[in-house]
Amino acid sequence: MNPESVGLLAMACLLILIALRVPIAIALIAVGLLGNVYLQSFESAIVQFQLVSWEVASNFVLVTLPIFVWMGALAQTTGLGKDLFYCFNRWFGRIPGGLAITSISCSATFGAVTGSSVATVTAMGKMLMPEMRRYGYNQRLATGSIAAAGVLAILIPPSIPLVFYAAWTETSLGDLFIAGIIPGILLALMFGLYVMIRCKLKPELAPGGEHYSVAERIKALPKLLPALSLMLIVLGGIYGGYATPTEAAAIGLAWVFVIALFRGRLSAMILKESLGQSVSLSGNIFLLFLGGVFFSRFMAQTDVTQFLIESIAGWGDSSFLIMLALLLLYLVLGAVLDTFGMIILTLPFVFPLVTSLGYEPVWFGIFIVMMIELSLITPPIGINVFVMQRVAPDIPLTTVFKGALPFVVISLVMVLLLLIFPEIALWLPGQMKD
Repeated sequence: MNPESVGLLAMACLLILIALRVPIAIALIAVGLLGNVYLQSFESAIVQFQLVSWEVASNFVLVTLPIFVWMGALAQTTGLGKDLFYCFNRWFGRIPGGLAITSISCSATFGAVTGSSVATVTAMGKMLMPEMRRYGYNQRLATGSIAAAGVLAILIPPSIPLVFYAAWTETSLGDLFIAGIIPGILLALMFGLYVMIRCKLKPELAPGGEHYSVAERIKALPKLLPALSLMLIVLGGIYGGYATPTEAAAIGLAWVFVIALFRGRLSAMILKESLGQSVSLSGNIFLLFLGGVFFSRFMAQTDVTQFLIESIAGWGDSSFLIMLALLLLYLVLGAVLDTFGMIILTLPFVFPLVTSLGYEPVWFGIFIVMMIELSLITPPIGINVFVMQRVAPDIPLTTVFKGALPFVVISLVMVLLLLIFPEIALWLPGQMKD
């Protein structure tokens, strides 16, 4: 059997194992081991696995990952989300759809602290759903806006998927973080504008909340300071060139500790809970990364990657059409795979193709994350939707999916804008280098 046939058979076996619900990391390692044994020898396969394990364990960019994960977990358990809700609700809650706009504002800001979509949906859902019920919000709009707003957490930095992408592709993490700011803000504004227009046309969907005076709203602004100061430390340190992403993550984590101590929100139980979340998630991601690198090294021996690149490139001369095809591919994959599964299974094949078409690695990182966002709110996986339904178990899952559908369309529009105008993502990193 020639190497290309071995590679294609290995891909088929991998998909079968995933369909049988074998964890993706285990499936990648198992297929990679067997493939290396077939092409070389058992001893060589073991040596290759040891070398890849050492390489992944010593990857400097991946050191950033558990720090950001712990920072986000600690921020979640110390109540920063409640502070954001307190402030934004006083500014937006009184207008029609105000609580949904509050959800979008809180999610964008809270995401800049946690980098976790699931954590954001959980925190915002627990705080906002009782208020939305109290004011008689339409169930679709209420649950859909919270689930969809959670996707902003992985686009606005710091973003855990962007750390993963940077480590895999050896792209500057600082550039990726900065590149996500403008698309993230634009997407949040588009979400908010949609809610505002829809609720202006049909006020009964989302009645206005309690009215607060100007003095009360101004008095609430200091509640933003902890989150804003953390964003300034992390992003300002990276953008200003004062710290590497890893150093900025460590300083940000220390600052979260200071905030929690100062506000009396730090305890042994909170430390244990947040550290446990960090270790669990980071361990899973490291194992997936290890499996992905090992499998891709095996695939490189089969020349399948080059074969696929040449096949796709033969579809036509239009790089835009090829990117549209990739957009459709990620929509399909997002229906059956989780966040990191999408990245790890496609990058070895797609990244060389995209860069050969002349697209910037930084731009493609933002494109990937936006496609991941779509997978978080589309059926049948839709992790954010399932999390939202757990927060509000009396609301049918189909209702949440229907509520998220308009935000899926808005996100697709944003992806198309990114394809047509790459400078949306590339302008700010370019300014950083000037």
